[in-house]
Amino acid sequence: MIYLQLFLAFLQIGAFSFGGGYAALPLIQDQVIDRFHWMTLSQFSDLVTISQLTPGPIAVNAATFVGNQTAGLLGALVATAGCILPSCIFVTALAWLYTKYRSLDLLQGMLEFLRPAVIAMIAAAGIVILLPVFFADGQLHFLDHNFQLRPFLLFAAALFLLRKKKMDPVLVMVLCGIAEALFHVIQ
Repeated sequence: MIYLQLFLAFLQIGAFSFGGGYAALPLIQDQVIDRFHWMTLSQFSDLVTISQLTPGPIAVNAATFVGNQTAGLLGALVATAGCILPSCIFVTALAWLYTKYRSLDLLQGMLEFLRPAVIAMIAAAGIVILLPVFFADGQLHFLDHNFQLRPFLLFAAALFLLRKKKMDPVLVMVLCGIAEALFHVIQ
């Protein structure tokens, strides 16, 4: 039963996560945390971090990780297959349709229509990731020492280095890791 649940959950994620990995995060959260309770919000935040650090698409990495955590190697294979199957079918069909009908205004209009929805899904994913990092209980309030300053400062520094100083993202990740390690050694 768990294998079927994993396959169908990640089949839905693979089928409806238009716009790439960040757009898939709210869908993954809905399935993994809210619907099946395979992970907590804190574990999901770790999952996102691990999915970012490993090569490959975020949704596929997440499927493999969740499948492995939930049902071992076979679970990882089943979840990953569920995640990539819709893409294989959609891309093959869309390539054929686009080649045949690419000059139609209706097709160009549909592509323009999808862009704002993808941006909204990416923004929602960013909020989902940042809330449990900046706030201890994952809720946006500043009571009872809920706000965590150190992750916020690391985030601000990383954003500054990436956007203003145009630093290499890999170097910024390494520097943030070193800063966090130093904090724990000093503490």
